[in-house]
Amino acid sequence: MTDKRGTRPEAAHHTHAASAGKDGTSYRNAPTKSVSVDGTQFVYRELGIDSGIPVIFLNHLAANLDNWDPRVVDGIAAKHHVITFDNRGVGGSAGKTPDTVEAMAHDAVAFIRALGFDQVDLLGFSLGGMVSQVIAQQEPALVRKIILAGTGPAGGEGIADVTRLTYLDTLHAYATFKDPKELLFFTRTKHGKSEARAFIKRLKERTNDRDKAMAIGAFRQQLKAIHAFGLQTPADLSRIHQPVLVANGDNDRMVPTSNSYDLAHRLPNATLRIYSDAGHGGIFQAHQRFVPEALEFLGSVNS
Repeated sequence: MTDKRGTRPEAAHHTHAASAGKDGTSYRNAPTKSVSVDGTQFVYRELGIDSGIPVIFLNHLAANLDNWDPRVVDGIAAKHHVITFDNRGVGGSAGKTPDTVEAMAHDAVAFIRALGFDQVDLLGFSLGGMVSQVIAQQEPALVRKIILAGTGPAGGEGIADVTRLTYLDTLHAYATFKDPKELLFFTRTKHGKSEARAFIKRLKERTNDRDKAMAIGAFRQQLKAIHAFGLQTPADLSRIHQPVLVANGDNDRMVPTSNSYDLAHRLPNATLRIYSDAGHGGIFQAHQRFVPEALEFLGSVNS
């Protein structure tokens, strides 16, 4: 099935960000656009080829548009139409951030439909992977393939502890003048520390038209949602029949790596990729491995 386009408000806010259109545009200069979703403005960026099934990126806790690794976005956009967005109340998107993963999934589906698509691929990282699982369960016809990175199932091991760990590592990071993602996403080996610094540097490549910072209230709502998801009764993932690529580092402290093995075991059509000496942000730390594997997965006829 090919994607169906509706009329889309192409509200690119800044003309300086627009370059040669989606083809040839990199994530660092992809224009920020907005679309009305049930009366609420959602901001998004798109790039890559303007055909085929789009890949919708669903973001992690406390993240806005500028928190996606440009190497991952550009790598996948080389062969696909990629769309990143801020869900309700996050970054430049208006409205109040939901406090359940289910409500976030409902908003994400409304966003996808507002852009006029009737089938998409999903790449969900961390919280975004939890949202992706719910979308696949609630709207199975909308989803063709799914990539679940650094995430786990409802009721998964350690997910309810994310709040405590996030606060502890954030305080430690600020006390040592680091970005919290260096501690939360990467291993503390020599290699991991080096990759963490390189990742933080990549996130700063975009200098114009950057997204609004995450509001503390929205951050707390997201933490509530993750905590509740971690306490839920495990869902019946056997009903998710789409091909799924499960990816993670072998030492994920935020959403323990055991959850990735659990997902791969419980999903009927899953492929598992675990990256050595990598943490929660394994797809960023090991982007040179992850991107080709993601492209192969998304491009194959029968994954």
